[in-house]
Amino acid sequence: MTQEHIRNFCIIAHIDHGKSTLADRFIQRAKIIAEREFKDQMLDSMDIERERGITIKSQAVSMPYVAQDGKTYELNLVDTPGHVDFSYEVSRAISSCDGALLLVDATQGVEAQTLSNLYLAMDHGLEIIPVINKIDLPGAEIDRVKEEIEHDLGLDPESALLISAKTGAGVGELLEALVQRIPAPAGDTENPLQALIFDSHYDPYRGVIVHLRVFEGTIRPGDEILVWVSGSRHRVEATGQFRIILAETDELQAGDVGYIIAGIKTISDIRVGDTVTLANRRCDAPLPGFRDVKPVVFSSIYPIDANEYEELLAAMDKLKLNDASLIFEKDSSAALGFGFRCGFLGLLHLEVVQERLEREFDLSIILTAPSVKYRIDLEDGATIEVDNPEHYPGETAVQGAYEPYIRADIMTPTDYVGNVMTLCMDKRGVQVNMHYLDSRRVELVYEMPLAEVLFDFYDKLKSVSRGYASFDYEMIGYKETKLVKLDILVNGKPVDALSQLVFRDSAADRARQICRRLREEIPRHQFKIPLQGAIGSTIVARETINALRKDVTAKCYGGDITRKRKLLEKQKEGKKRMKLVGNVEVPQTAFLAALKSDDN
Repeated sequence: MTQEHIRNFCIIAHIDHGKSTLADRFIQRAKIIAEREFKDQMLDSMDIERERGITIKSQAVSMPYVAQDGKTYELNLVDTPGHVDFSYEVSRAISSCDGALLLVDATQGVEAQTLSNLYLAMDHGLEIIPVINKIDLPGAEIDRVKEEIEHDLGLDPESALLISAKTGAGVGELLEALVQRIPAPAGDTENPLQALIFDSHYDPYRGVIVHLRVFEGTIRPGDEILVWVSGSRHRVEATGQFRIILAETDELQAGDVGYIIAGIKTISDIRVGDTVTLANRRCDAPLPGFRDVKPVVFSSIYPIDANEYEELLAAMDKLKLNDASLIFEKDSSAALGFGFRCGFLGLLHLEVVQERLEREFDLSIILTAPSVKYRIDLEDGATIEVDNPEHYPGETAVQGAYEPYIRADIMTPTDYVGNVMTLCMDKRGVQVNMHYLDSRRVELVYEMPLAEVLFDFYDKLKSVSRGYASFDYEMIGYKETKLVKLDILVNGKPVDALSQLVFRDSAADRARQICRRLREEIPRHQFKIPLQGAIGSTIVARETINALRKDVTAKCYGGDITRKRKLLEKQKEGKKRMKLVGNVEVPQTAFLAALKSDDN
């Protein structure tokens, strides 16, 4: 198809504003799938995506559309994830497009991620079409949302289209506007090949399927390609487009969005944001914007049954084929045995990996407390990075410690400003900005440590704002902190899987919380069990599990008191010996309980 009849676009929105539902309506109108095979959230291929109502992996689909002028257009929709953990995938998907539909919920209005995604689209020079969705709901406030579009986003509210993705109302007008307002792609088919990889997925039969947008040149089966950053060369076996299923084509030209299959065995050979060119006729330079995705959250995964280690290893290898951003290495713990130390893009990424291991591979696993990567200056002048409490060098060797900070952008109704500010201050947040968007909504900007956001910040934010506050963040670098290693001792012995790196001022509270949780979960033994939180040699918290006691004096029916005392002393000595040689079995539920906050 000629470039004038191609439109490459994406849909950007906050979580749960109807992105996947609108994509469903487009697919139904294009009739690229039989009605009997259609199901809701067609582009969300994982069960987890369907259940949570979120998009984790970006997808693409090519749809034919006959416009009112009688011409047939090819609409290439690149679906984007909505969650902050996958913001790099969003930026690469946006850079593959020429225009964007900015979807705003008519009941909720402009939210934090609507803004951040709009700025991304503007940075890439995309044509923006504002769209107000969910106009069929009784709580829709169209006039208010139009004001927000003008005031918060700086877009023309009169150009906003009104639709209901659920009922299909206004979708026809939106398709016409899309054809009229989004520009056709540029690029020359005769130039050297220059194509952007915006995603990839693994097929067990055909290897890695590379999703790309061709900016310059042409790519055909049989061509030898060069992947710019990795330097790897591959022979193209097939090219094609996404029509829910993979539809093979003779070639992909400048302006097309599609896929190539080139016998690539591992997904880590292909990195999102990289440039593909021909090996024998290279383009002058790679496309801008590529960066290595670096994990920010670290946790160890162990099998609950030590005999399942080999199954867990096989499952991690298979998961890595489909998730290039998952990083792991072998790890071991005295308490939990052999496992893996993993790096994740964020907490949602961690939860998704955990659920996939449990569902797709039927494994019972346990995760240690999530941690971030700290930068530590040693007394000898060296600087190291530590993401595992076991590798912390100790107080005497440390000259200074630095932790990663984020800039948090929170939008909340004015009624909950006090609650949100209190929560952010509790999490060591420093207010940078406070901006009243209108009489009902406030934008708060805080700088706070990433470690404080890991455990329960998002849940608490939704709780204190009754679900109305929205949250977005970006990494801003490292700041100095007072870092200590908190050890948890059970019966005087440290349990390595429960150790954590924490802020010194909150270490005692965290230790008390973990000890209280463990006291509820560890069963009573024949001897008294002390549970202690320690920083170095200083005990900062203690709980005690009392012993199971047998009434040894029950057989005494009177007589001298010394007889009873003798029996009690004998029991006391026995308990002491038992405590020295007895082992305390810490159940798996205790490890899970220790990770929860007191509010959970």
